Amino acid sequence: MDQARSLARHHLWETVAMRQGVGNNRGWNRWYWLFFVQCLAVLWPPLFNSSAPSVAGIPFFYWYQLLWGLIGAVLTAIVYVATRK
Repeated sequence: MDQARSLARHHLWETVAMRQGVGNNRGWNRWYWLFFVQCLAVLWPPLFNSSAPSVAGIPFFYWYQLLWGLIGAVLTAIVYVATRK
């Protein structure tokens, strides 16, 4: 009977610890700065507020945003691989 009670108490503690994130190292990681770089590059207008240079007739603003879409996918993959356990 005491063993069953001890097992139930241990299971309850594990459930509470999992919900509170105790023992999980899911805090801030340096790799997440790559997300900040990506957001800054796409959301700060002085970086891309021009129409020149154009590539194949496409103004700079448009190909810059499209390029950062691809770069963002690569950076997200890098962060995912670097932070997964």
